[in-house]
Amino acid sequence: MGGMQAATAGKIALAAAAFGLAGVLVFASLRDKGDAPPVPAMNASAGVTLESLEAAAKAAPQDPEAWMALGMAYFDADDYPRAVSALEHAANLAPDRARIWSVLGEARARGSERDPMPPAAVEAFRKALAIDPKDPPSRYFLAAKRDLDGDHKGAIDDWFALLADTPPGAPWETDLRRTIQQVGKLHGIDVAPRLASVKQPAPPAMPPAGASAPAMAGLGGPTADEVREAARLSPSQQNEMAQGMVARLEERLKADPKDVARWVMLMRSRMTLGEPARASAALKAAVAANPGAKAELEGQAKALGVPF
Repeated sequence: MGGMQAATAGKIALAAAAFGLAGVLVFASLRDKGDAPPVPAMNASAGVTLESLEAAAKAAPQDPEAWMALGMAYFDADDYPRAVSALEHAANLAPDRARIWSVLGEARARGSERDPMPPAAVEAFRKALAIDPKDPPSRYFLAAKRDLDGDHKGAIDDWFALLADTPPGAPWETDLRRTIQQVGKLHGIDVAPRLASVKQPAPPAMPPAGASAPAMAGLGGPTADEVREAARLSPSQQNEMAQGMVARLEERLKADPKDVARWVMLMRSRMTLGEPARASAALKAAVAANPGAKAELEGQAKALGVPF
């Protein structure tokens, strides 16, 4: 009986850790590639409400972005059955988008009353990985599934593989490390040496080459405190926070359009938010304000994947 109780407690602890980290993984990773639609923040003052998103989806039944946004809004409201329905509609319209399957998988898991990792959720995560083998939330959840099934070492190995692909400072890095530590401690697996020696990819290059540390600190990007705060926010709040940072960056550029470094950061931010058209517009504005830096700006834009 004691062993069964310990196993049950372990599963509950793992499930809690999984969901604590998963929201950060899923919604942060939604911003890291241009194949994910930007999701509007729920903000009544800006006219974005659950009712407006429902109306938008009803008016555009063949638009996967509208259904994705609606599904995310239901998710925010903890209405997982409706979130699943909307996200399934989005997935049917755009079955080649890994991020939609990732969010659908989490919605199915969170909406499950008994099984912390139901087969339908696992299926969604596997579909996401078939499209994008590097998809962070799907890799995380399928590792959690291995742990729930009793393969604790295999789960930890999978989480270490994910950590090795996680840039330092990513919003989910701290929680991922904590999960590895907690599961290792729970099952008597020493993970400390591997955590100390794991090699992660270099963080994205900061623009431009040669910028001083004080100059870089004033570029207008998120501070460490802001990144930590974002990890505690809901998906729509994370999006609103990101948009607020970008708005502040644009205001600074209006005051000082000669700041090439900030223009590059703005392009990067727009691409991260899945807004290539706005990134392209930022490039044009940057070149117009800094014709002498045209080659540098276009080189940075090319590296970021900005269309021009």
